[in-house]
Amino acid sequence: MPLTETQRVLFVTGPSGAGRSTTVHALEDMGYEALDNFPLSLIDALLTGKPLARPLVLGIDVRNRDFNVDDFLSVLKHLEDDTRYDPQLLFLDCSEERLVARFSETRRRHPLAPEDAPVVGIRQESHLLPPMRSRADFIIDTTTLTPHDLRDELLSWFGKDGGSIMGVTLHSFSYKRGLPSGLDMVFDCRFLRNPHWEQSLRAKDGRDRDVAAYVEQDARFSEFHGHVLGLMELLLPAFQEEGKTHLSVAFGCTGGRHRSVMMMESVSQALAEKGWQVSKRHRELERLAVEPVDRKGPGT
Repeated sequence: MPLTETQRVLFVTGPSGAGRSTTVHALEDMGYEALDNFPLSLIDALLTGKPLARPLVLGIDVRNRDFNVDDFLSVLKHLEDDTRYDPQLLFLDCSEERLVARFSETRRRHPLAPEDAPVVGIRQESHLLPPMRSRADFIIDTTTLTPHDLRDELLSWFGKDGGSIMGVTLHSFSYKRGLPSGLDMVFDCRFLRNPHWEQSLRAKDGRDRDVAAYVEQDARFSEFHGHVLGLMELLLPAFQEEGKTHLSVAFGCTGGRHRSVMMMESVSQALAEKGWQVSKRHRELERLAVEPVDRKGPGT
């Protein structure tokens, strides 16, 4: 980051076990000045003086010796009111079930309940953090992410140069399992021709060229696809001009396997060809660890 009049400060927080340390280290690799478990009381001293030549990332959670939600929000508000700083908050979310599994896998004790089962501390923490989540500028749900996946997601949001290029994350999902968190826009693909009812296509997914061809035969597909791309071409530059660093767009269908996947893959390819930094998340396919049968995908 070039030396400017403002210091970018990215705070990273979320429940213990959600991936804060992995995130801080990944951002450090991307060029951020990184400090983890940094005491709130020392932030003023840290930021005194000229802005750093790089953006700053600070990991904050209940293990900080002076952690307090209200105090943290006060610090954030103070920095927002000071024109010398550009503070933002990244909240890492994660399901209770997955947090319990992670503590079990690592045999760690939860910092809020070191003498009890981890789920006790996880639930205590879940009552503390909602005000921080609601204030977050960015939310990443790490429930289904490996450390490698999380690094890819961070790269798409913040970029190698500290986030000067807006990243776009495209999701496919099943409405049966609810919407992914942190979305900016959602497109419903359930009106399109459904490959599920074609026996030869049911076991395949939207990355398969036969599935793509089947969906494309819907008389409404071409117009829908064109309108979506047109909207993206209009909005992405506008959001970037407004300083937005990341846009999260989702495509949903009934099972999250065929239509939403096919549509998302096609839009992703088109945006990437236009130079946008695109990251893809197929929630249901990743959950079931589905490998593509045909990697040539839609449009081939």
